[in-house]
Amino acid sequence: MSALFTPVQVGRYTLRNRMVMAPMTRSRADDAGVPAILSATYYAQRASAGLIISEGVFPTALGKGYVRTPGIETEAQVAAWQPITDAVHAQGGRIFLQLMHCGRISHPSMLPGGASPVAPSAVRPKGQIWTATGPQDMVTPHALSVAEIAQVVEDYRLAARRALTAGFDGVELHAASGYLPEQFLSSGSNQREDVYGGSVANRTRFVREVLAALVAEAGGDRVGLKISPEMHFNDIVEDHPQETYTYLVEQLPEFDLAYLHVALFGAQVDYHALLKPRFHGAYLVGGGLDQAQAEAALAGQRADAVVFGSAFLANPDLPERFRVGAALQAPDKDTFYTPGAKGYTDYPFLLVR
Repeated sequence: MSALFTPVQVGRYTLRNRMVMAPMTRSRADDAGVPAILSATYYAQRASAGLIISEGVFPTALGKGYVRTPGIETEAQVAAWQPITDAVHAQGGRIFLQLMHCGRISHPSMLPGGASPVAPSAVRPKGQIWTATGPQDMVTPHALSVAEIAQVVEDYRLAARRALTAGFDGVELHAASGYLPEQFLSSGSNQREDVYGGSVANRTRFVREVLAALVAEAGGDRVGLKISPEMHFNDIVEDHPQETYTYLVEQLPEFDLAYLHVALFGAQVDYHALLKPRFHGAYLVGGGLDQAQAEAALAGQRADAVVFGSAFLANPDLPERFRVGAALQAPDKDTFYTPGAKGYTDYPFLLVR
């Protein structure tokens, strides 16, 4: 039997297989950040994954970065997540909520009162962002004060509490893709001269403080961390990524995390060889893997579980397709971020359900 189908311990949970569904923005929430009723069907269809990591969810309205993305701040948002987690659990699945604070990757038109996006430093990212009225140029963000940073950390902690109330099995801190935690990690976006900037110890401080808050609320065995060294997405520049991520991972044992999720896209260094020996929980590998690559990663003990994104999007019964060697359906990229069921809940199963 393929190692993909063997159980694995991730934090407090024994997962029934080693296939993890990646967090994927799908833009099906309403303008108030309330997830769609249809999302219960979407996630339940894919509950044969050993673990589902939800789409990125903003912990506070100031962390929203894209139209029609969901939050976990208001009572309405929490209430709407409950039937989604119930639906996954009814299928025997597990689901973590990914906390995604976009920081400077946002626009005043999406933030409360037309507020400026926030960041470690007032460094304007290159490029444009899609808003309700179409693409807009990025703006110069507001540099967070030390007191404001403490409030953001508290926002994360309260978001974790609400996620557990909504029935999630745990939370993942999104510290990749150029969002707020990675903005603190990276020398190009973090030009602070206080305890949050400069040295690698200072630049990793924000991530460590957020993890401490999440662990205090949920327990380390219900908290995961996602990183993606050298991804360069959203205008991220880091002068010494190997040093930064090695140091960060070496600080993680104090949190006793459920897992470390490392997604690599074009990195010039074998970060899995560098980081896995330094982490003591479940090590999740992602980044455009196919079945053969995933099985090789498990067989070579380079991963404890493997993460699939668009393959799960287009194949809700991905584990079954892998099991019987069936062809995979191709994802419809035109419907990745469009409202409604098309390209969301209408991908067919191998067997009629």
